[in-house]
Amino acid sequence: MLTLIDGIEAFIGRLKAIHPLLPWLVALLLLLPVPHFTANNYQVYLINFICIMIILATGLNIVKGFAGQVTVGHVALYAIGAYTSAVLSTKFGMPFYVNLPVSILAAMIFGVLVGLPSFRLEGAYLALATLAFAQAVEVYIRVTNYLGAASGIGGIKPPEFFGFTLRNYDEYYYLVMPIMLLAVYASFAILRSATGRAFMAVREDPISAASMGVNVRRYKLIAFVMSAFYAGLAGSLYAHMLPGYVHPNNFTVIEMVTVLLMVVLGGIGNIWGGIIGAIIVTIVADITREYYFYQLLLFGAVIVGTVLFMPKGIGGIIDRYFVNRRFVAARELTAVAKRGVVGSASREE
Repeated sequence: MLTLIDGIEAFIGRLKAIHPLLPWLVALLLLLPVPHFTANNYQVYLINFICIMIILATGLNIVKGFAGQVTVGHVALYAIGAYTSAVLSTKFGMPFYVNLPVSILAAMIFGVLVGLPSFRLEGAYLALATLAFAQAVEVYIRVTNYLGAASGIGGIKPPEFFGFTLRNYDEYYYLVMPIMLLAVYASFAILRSATGRAFMAVREDPISAASMGVNVRRYKLIAFVMSAFYAGLAGSLYAHMLPGYVHPNNFTVIEMVTVLLMVVLGGIGNIWGGIIGAIIVTIVADITREYYFYQLLLFGAVIVGTVLFMPKGIGGIIDRYFVNRRFVAARELTAVAKRGVVGSASREE
């Protein structure tokens, strides 16, 4: 297993040496035939849903992992993106390529409202404020007839491009998968940028970051808006996926805890870990769907266990392996160099 990981890392390194985008193009080519290896339509649906959850978890990782803001209201922004697309499609007959950017914009506007309390609140207090926002959005949807109330909204049109409609899960996969790869690539670009370094400075110590000239309020708000961008994107993609139906039950506390578990299990601030966490948690949630009433207890216990026994998540374990391996390699190289110096000195004598 370790040899396989080493080989993959070496292969990716060679691709990056040719061009930084080449590994992502290879990943795109490797993922293209995935629907052809599935047994039925439901498995393709699950893969599409995993791609959407990866986008959602990656967005949460930006505000929680990069910037260190404790928010549990991400699912509300996801709901806003989904319902905006649903309303535009069913009430106004707007096409997907209009609904998607409008849904993202709507989520970003509410992202600003969610981010404003972070100026004065931190830790558990900010978590409670964002939780209240998430619950308020869910209740508002349930009691508003225009939004389908407790019945939800159906009949959302599938995406159509140049007269070609994505009528099944296999076709939809070729829309959602490239968008997912692009979203993950963008999160890496954000992390490596000056904005990403500012996020991490705010996460580690806001006072020290402010003393070094970082506008803490500005970057907190940017983190929430970027996170909302991802949530609105995921919500719109979910709304337009077959069967084209959204319901308030898709955006409850259980879904909120599920997304939080993806990030915690994968490793807060670790992008690859968040992807792994999204895949594992989505599959486990699907397998345990028969025990719906116990899912919240199960996921909560996993979050507590991860924090206690694996605080850096799966991504932290992977990072530690590579760090240890580099340390061992450097130590062996130093030992070889020392032996060479000693041997050279002996020959001179």
